[in-house]
Amino acid sequence: MAVTVVGIGGSVRADSQSERALQAVLAGARDSGAKVQVITGDELIMPFFDTSVSERTANARTLVRALRGADGVVLASPGYHGTVSGLVKNALDYAEDLREDERPYLQGRAVGCVGIAHGWQATVTTLQALRSVAHALRGWPTPLGAAVNSAETGLGPGGECADAKVASTLHTIGVQVAEFALGNWHGH
Repeated sequence: MAVTVVGIGGSVRADSQSERALQAVLAGARDSGAKVQVITGDELIMPFFDTSVSERTANARTLVRALRGADGVVLASPGYHGTVSGLVKNALDYAEDLREDERPYLQGRAVGCVGIAHGWQATVTTLQALRSVAHALRGWPTPLGAAVNSAETGLGPGGECADAKVASTLHTIGVQVAEFALGNWHGH
């Protein structure tokens, strides 16, 4: 049975380093047999989440529907001033629309997290912020997360990376999300 892994992240700039990192993680999920859905760039542009507004834009409806059907989730955010970008955080705030679901928020889903920034401080704090948000949404952050310093490691258009350790880490996160969703978790 195929599982669905939804990848959310990047920036408004198409093919950003964070979007490339997301693609690298999702390749690991695909290699484990998962079907992936990617929501990045312009697809993340939505009004600020507001609990008092019931109407949703097409992008917001697509995002909520994807999260509702996800067996696993991958989050990749650029580090903006030491934390998750407003674009990614606003998208995650829309998970509030899942609060009344039988499986509320991200309950029971593995969540792979990647923080990427031009320097170590923001990469680490962004990764930690993503893991905290995943916990708050009742998700299970994978044991492995990634803090990628784009000043030292660049990723190519498909997420390929010359740094074997970074490439392996990103791939493994995708494998962990898919294997957890498939019930084949073996502690990789």
